Amino acid sequence: MAAAYDTYDYPSYWLDREYEHKSEEFAIKTLLLDIPKIKTVLEVGAGYGRLTPSYAFRSKKIILSDPSAKLLSLARKTFADDNRIKYLHLSLDNLPSKISRESIDLVIMVRVIHHIEDIPEAFKIINRCLKPNAYFILEYANKSHLKAVFEQLLKGDSTFLLDIFPREVGKITRKKKCLPFKNYHPDDISHELSISGFDIVEKLSVSNIRSSTLKKILSVDVCLSLEKALQKPLSYLNIGPSIFLLCRKRG
Repeated sequence: MAAAYDTYDYPSYWLDREYEHKSEEFAIKTLLLDIPKIKTVLEVGAGYGRLTPSYAFRSKKIILSDPSAKLLSLARKTFADDNRIKYLHLSLDNLPSKISRESIDLVIMVRVIHHIEDIPEAFKIINRCLKPNAYFILEYANKSHLKAVFEQLLKGDSTFLLDIFPREVGKITRKKKCLPFKNYHPDDISHELSISGFDIVEKLSVSNIRSSTLKKILSVDVCLSLEKALQKPLSYLNIGPSIFLLCRKRG
């Protein structure tokens, strides 16, 4: 069955987003420093392998999964000479049919959870795949990022910061394939991770200079220098548009 991203030119989306891409690469490499040993990595929603080079140097075996056959085909071409990589054309809910229970050292899931309706079930599946005490790098779109807070306060919504429920900010529709697009509150994600058997080890605030105005004024190199300095300090405030978490499955 065709996926929504089969009819969307996702690589082109990233052509003018070098700052955001490199910010995410830096976040992953930073979080990897807290993981002592990795053998097998599963990237859920890997797409065309945009982020694969950011962790491949630490892996002996890599599994790239995605519901889009088109994007996985691009990844196959990019990494044709890398015999460590296995490709799985399936959605998150079908992972248990292909991934053995407790066989993975690290799961990476970036720019995926905003399309998922059932967060508890998603975390349950990830937990099932991971070995005891193994790791999970999760990224989510932050509902309480600074710009959203200002916008809601200007509209007179004084309860926005207290509302932990997900906020749907739009839908991606491609030829009758509709995906939700939701922003999640940090407290909500932390709670769901905890009851799903995960402890948060590290947190980073990512893409903090994600502003069309600032990106016109500052060069990519300057934006990235600021980004690297801000990812950890701003993580305590939960105001970045994207939050990266390093979680560990309880043993």
